[in-house]
Amino acid sequence: MQNLPEIQATSLSSQIYLRLRQELMSARLHPGDRLKIRDLAQQLGTSETPVREAIFQLVKDGALEMKPGYYIRVRRISLKEYLELRDIRLVLEPYAASKAMPHIDEPFLKTLEDIHKKLIEAERTKDYAAALQHNYDFHFAVHRKSEMPHLIEMIERLWIQAGPLLSLLYPHGHPTYEGRHQHVNVIAALRAKDEAALRRAFEQDLIEGGRKFVEHLAAIESKEDAEDEPPRRSRR
Repeated sequence: MQNLPEIQATSLSSQIYLRLRQELMSARLHPGDRLKIRDLAQQLGTSETPVREAIFQLVKDGALEMKPGYYIRVRRISLKEYLELRDIRLVLEPYAASKAMPHIDEPFLKTLEDIHKKLIEAERTKDYAAALQHNYDFHFAVHRKSEMPHLIEMIERLWIQAGPLLSLLYPHGHPTYEGRHQHVNVIAALRAKDEAALRRAFEQDLIEGGRKFVEHLAAIESKEDAEDEPPRRSRR
């Protein structure tokens, strides 16, 4: 029997799946964006089969949707769905951060500070795509320090659905805080080894920082509902 070629650690479809997940989580793909398997295969330098497999998996994950006529696009979740995902994140993400705390050192905190500075600068210059990327980088830098891959997988599955919606965050849903930015509070809590403060900072980053975003989403849905209503007949 001839020697079989060495199998790669991850299949091609898995690599494409992970690449597209990153695009979704960091909001580089927007709600309603259409994905064409042939175009993606050409961009990635692969055949259509692994791209199709990756796309179908993301449809199962609820991140993409397949419309009649083999039409695939990024799904825009509703406000109700977003709030449900946020409620789950409010449980999982503070927990992940608390599990990360024992593995945090000063060089890592310096890295977090650099990421946050880049986020603030991107917001100042209205480079919103970069701001969303830095926000993603900040959160997952902390989460991955938990060294709990199954937990990270659960959080990522929430982000691949909610991530594209964050492309609507700027400028109308720009995060605002009554005090200092909650990312600063996260860093301070990690440095002080204060688990309660760390959990509170992650929770408030979602609730307080996301308040204007939720209001903006509600306004969008209200406007769309009004436009969908049939015109009233005038009485004579």
